[in-house]
Amino acid sequence: MTGNEEHPNHPSVDQSDRTVPRNLRQTGDPNIEMLVSTRVRKSPFFHKSFNEEGAWRATVYNRLYHPRGLIEPEDGGVMKEYDALTNTVTLWDVAVERQIRVKGPDAEALTNYVVTRDVTGMDAMDGKYVILCNEDGGVLNDPVLLRPEEDEFWFSISDSTLMQWLQGVNVDNDFDVEIDEIDVAPMQIQGPRALDVMVDVVGDKVKDVPYYGLMDAEINGCDVLISQTGFSGEKGFEVYVKDAMENAEQVWDPVMESVKDHDGRQIAPGHHRRIAAGIMSWGQDLDHETSPFQVNLGYHVPDDKEADYIGKEVLEEQKDQIENGNYPFEHKLIGLKIAGEPIRDYAPDFWLISDPDTGEECGYLTSPWWNPDLETNIGMGFVPAEKIQEVTDTPLNDEIYDEELDLEFQVHLPDEYADEPGEPVFATAAKVPFKESVNPSAREQAKLTPGKRPKATTNPHSVCPSSPHTHLSSAAILPPDCRARFSLIPL
Repeated sequence: MTGNEEHPNHPSVDQSDRTVPRNLRQTGDPNIEMLVSTRVRKSPFFHKSFNEEGAWRATVYNRLYHPRGLIEPEDGGVMKEYDALTNTVTLWDVAVERQIRVKGPDAEALTNYVVTRDVTGMDAMDGKYVILCNEDGGVLNDPVLLRPEEDEFWFSISDSTLMQWLQGVNVDNDFDVEIDEIDVAPMQIQGPRALDVMVDVVGDKVKDVPYYGLMDAEINGCDVLISQTGFSGEKGFEVYVKDAMENAEQVWDPVMESVKDHDGRQIAPGHHRRIAAGIMSWGQDLDHETSPFQVNLGYHVPDDKEADYIGKEVLEEQKDQIENGNYPFEHKLIGLKIAGEPIRDYAPDFWLISDPDTGEECGYLTSPWWNPDLETNIGMGFVPAEKIQEVTDTPLNDEIYDEELDLEFQVHLPDEYADEPGEPVFATAAKVPFKESVNPSAREQAKLTPGKRPKATTNPHSVCPSSPHTHLSSAAILPPDCRARFSLIPL
């Protein structure tokens, strides 16, 4: 499908929700080579991931090189990495989750002003999945928020320039804080044997760390902060290496040795598994032009937060409109099960979605992948809100993701994935997460308890599965207090 012949970068998909439309031209992968230069930072683990472990491709994330493949396609590729993640244990280089520190007497006040959820209930050594919005209600970032000290917060950020924005918020020094990036680099240990690895490197005390809890420790004589979080939906931990440029290798080596002892290996952060878990990736599934109510993050707009925060007026107005049956956006992100040949690698384009009755382009996929456990392609995509409203009486809030929606679309896959060259395949609406998480999110738990409605809460451990960090679901995308830094879909 070529889209609008006059403006092929901007097919006939309605993008009136956005100021700057996404480029929906279907170009495919032009097989370009990434230039390695001093314009992009190398993480403290760069030589380990690329020179020693053999990462063969990368992307740029937060202005750092980010490994996107360790196993070559001829040796099984990304799906073999999925096998390692879901069956043994894996080590991830996620130093791209840059740590932005807010420290000082007013650290809690500033953090509570920029985050939509109430953080005043967080104790020292707690973590929480949060979003920060602009004055228009767009999601600027969805970090995992860590509180290592009473007067100190770390924003373990997804892919945006959050530090400069925070500094801009405090340009008049209304808050007595310091805002800076610190020399801390995280790695993730993800998979069923993750706890075994952590016990090897820091001892049995790590067994007492709750989901989204923190622990100070030493590995090979180096100070680290540990959290039970991740970007996978599997059992997982993150190790934040302090003074990382000096200590990265001393921490990496014993962790990698233990991972290999448990039949694991390093892999690239696994988008295949985070999609199954309903975890969103900022910049891909949502960005600063996306309202939390479009992507099942409405639970991040609390009913009972009295303190002011950036975007509060607009977000509360959107919430009222939705509860009164007036959804204010053209599109909403949902989960989809997609026909066609197995999609075993990253999509180079936002593949177009069309209405099967009219053939008109009406949306686009953001994150598709093959899931071997379900034996089908799965993904998330933006579809017309009016199409959802035609099949349900439920307001288009987060609860819509708990419904079985009788919705069908067509997806225009490249010929390599299509059943027939040039022909679209069918896709049906699906609940998210597609695969249960090891640490269920608040919304996942609510699904198991009839009549219980998940709500915004100050409990840092009650929110979601991982998010990219989790940092890194029910119907389309689920919430993550889990993060992979990446980001989560809430459902």
